[in-house]
Amino acid sequence: MNEVSLFRLYLLRAMYLLIVVGLGIVVWPGVIYREEPWELMEGVVQCMLAAFSALSVLGLRYPLQMLPLLLWELVWKLIWLIVVALPLWSAGQMDESTWAIVSSCLWVVIIPFVIPWRFVFAHYVKKRGDRWR
Repeated sequence: MNEVSLFRLYLLRAMYLLIVVGLGIVVWPGVIYREEPWELMEGVVQCMLAAFSALSVLGLRYPLQMLPLLLWELVWKLIWLIVVALPLWSAGQMDESTWAIVSSCLWVVIIPFVIPWRFVFAHYVKKRGDRWR
């Protein structure tokens, strides 16, 4: 009942591959060949994206074990879109840089379609947690 189809596993692997390749092209050159120091928050963002892409490599081999990585990506982007972008948009105060971040965050709409939700429910909601003592 909690078995995930081979097709769904390949969808997950495709998602991890998209992340690895996309961030590999966009983020890693700046991490590897950085000549000047980043400003504080830009450095935080770039290093988190680099870590996300590096951990996504594990998702190619272990797509189900790395599901929390995709869930984290889905949740933080939804929170940002709802708490930051939506109020700015509804107030008519979206500037060009905010629109750029919104457009980069909107690819998150793909993630819910590749996540095996029955598996997530069975393994992260219904399953007994690890012991506390």
